[in-house]
Amino acid sequence: MSNGLHDDYPQLAEPPLDVIAVGAHPDDVEIACGGTLASLVRQGYRVGIIDLTDGEPTPLSPGPEARAAEARRAAETLGVEMRVTLDLPNRRLFDCFETRVALAKEFRKYRPRLVIGFGDKTPLASPDHWQAMQITDAAVFYSRLTKWDDYFEGLPVHTISKQLYFRLAFEPETLAGYSSHFTIDISDTLEIKLESIRCYESQFPPEKAYVFDRVRGAATHSGAAAGFLAGEVFVNTRPLGAPNLMHLLFPSA
Repeated sequence: MSNGLHDDYPQLAEPPLDVIAVGAHPDDVEIACGGTLASLVRQGYRVGIIDLTDGEPTPLSPGPEARAAEARRAAETLGVEMRVTLDLPNRRLFDCFETRVALAKEFRKYRPRLVIGFGDKTPLASPDHWQAMQITDAAVFYSRLTKWDDYFEGLPVHTISKQLYFRLAFEPETLAGYSSHFTIDISDTLEIKLESIRCYESQFPPEKAYVFDRVRGAATHSGAAAGFLAGEVFVNTRPLGAPNLMHLLFPSA
């Protein structure tokens, strides 16, 4: 049954996604929350990834086409339904009106219930990560603003119900200033996460094989603290709450 939305906006022919994860570069999302995304896919949710840049130039990559092929293979490994790369500049990514609108258009187009993205600076890593956080925060807000059709090509407004922050596997386990940290069990999808990261051969050649040990170690450490074999840590942008204490503590009950 049509609700008229797809008829009025032919670019919305696909059903909405449940989750979109946003990274600054291809491989950010895989390293941060690839295990969770793979688990969500197994559970029947529709998942997508948006990379704000193509990650190029980068030292060992032969070019954008090779990096794009790696990103496609990684998405297929995770099982996600959609991967979009925006035409924003790597190494020169900045939060501005145009970048906010570019991402908000994708949110309006794919209409996710949940958006996951960067939640802090990553010292000694790309400053694009911090800019990506600010762009994502603003795009979540812009997605729901009415009376702005001229900037959004007529795409209908969309309110994103929930937003989470992820952390890269190499970063501290907690994000300063937020109390609502929680861990997702990726015991069954850790190997898929690692396989998706291995798709980026230009980024992780044999001399960087230690990266996979670090990712595995971080997942094992995070999981053990929560009673899992492996886990990924997230932050809810607002305090977590639940109407039923026992369901919160015993979700499988």
